[in-house]
Amino acid sequence: MYHCTNHFSGALKNLVKSVIKVGEKVPMDVTLGKALPPVDGVCAIAPKVLSGELFKDRKVVLFAVPGAFTPTCSAKHLPGFIEKSEEIKKKGISEIFCIATNDPFVMSAWGKDVNAGTSVTLLSDGNSEFTKKIGLEMDGSAFLLGADRSQRYAMILDSGVVKHLAVEEGGKFEVSTAEAILKQL
Repeated sequence: MYHCTNHFSGALKNLVKSVIKVGEKVPMDVTLGKALPPVDGVCAIAPKVLSGELFKDRKVVLFAVPGAFTPTCSAKHLPGFIEKSEEIKKKGISEIFCIATNDPFVMSAWGKDVNAGTSVTLLSDGNSEFTKKIGLEMDGSAFLLGADRSQRYAMILDSGVVKHLAVEEGGKFEVSTAEAILKQL
């Protein structure tokens, strides 16, 4: 008799091994889109930027959401970091980044919708390359989000090295909040 649990537990062990860990460096060679505010109602072409340019020689907070405009992301996650941005930056953080596997146009529109301004910089990982390289991708097909989405997480980076990583368990919103990150600073 074939036991599915044995098959899946082996697959899960392989996934766990590939997740970035505290003390490791995030990929510094991934091209991301830096969302710009729309001008006259039209989203601008996002400049391409290498992840290393964003994280090198600075202490930053990077948090990820499964998708722009999704309920928890729009009502709690991004607004929480916008609200607490000054408090976080007073603790020595140079910049706060929100990354999602949406395209840069969606990220720009979302930033405008939640009035992110300069509080939080929105990044597009439209090809899911960064997300996959750090092992935090998920299949959001069951929620009609598509196969290559990011798990919800928050991390503190110092020159690209992970100093703190908090990954949410499915459906939860507890360890990656702005308040949780403040406690780690």
